[in-house]
Amino acid sequence: MDMSGMMPASEMVMTFFTSSLTPLYSEQWAPKSTGAYAGTCIFLILFAALYRGSFKLLHFLEHKWLESAMKRRYVVVADKTPIAERISSDADSKTAVISANGVEEHVVIVQSPIQHVQPWRFSVDLPRALLYTCIAGVGYLLMLAVMTFNVGYFLSVLGGVFLGELAFGRYGAPGN
Repeated sequence: MDMSGMMPASEMVMTFFTSSLTPLYSEQWAPKSTGAYAGTCIFLILFAALYRGSFKLLHFLEHKWLESAMKRRYVVVADKTPIAERISSDADSKTAVISANGVEEHVVIVQSPIQHVQPWRFSVDLPRALLYTCIAGVGYLLMLAVMTFNVGYFLSVLGGVFLGELAFGRYGAPGN
């Protein structure tokens, strides 16, 4: 270990240790005082809480996207295709009269049946992929903080996960 309290990676021992000089993510982010170390720990707490909150955001968006898919409606002109006859006997369908340019059409409005796998939609799948990518990135950064084997960083990540779950946990409960 050199005079700054940091050890080269080749000399790192894989055991937990306490040091307020442990770099986080780069050599430039090495706390030089106890206050800077506390600030780094607070950052990790907030970062881990954000990590837990992002899972709840994903759950909320998935619920919203499914609800939107269930409310998607299609208009079928009655008596034009054989399927219209089956739809007219459906209890979930509603009949209506649509007037466009003075021409009246008798139609049946039905909700789209929900399949287990929804069709690919740019407005749903792109945000989902971006959010999953951000969640993975934050998770890997938190893992790297824990892999420094600094006790303070480890406890900060655990504390942030706890606080994040305490703050956002109820939003992902079954039935929400």
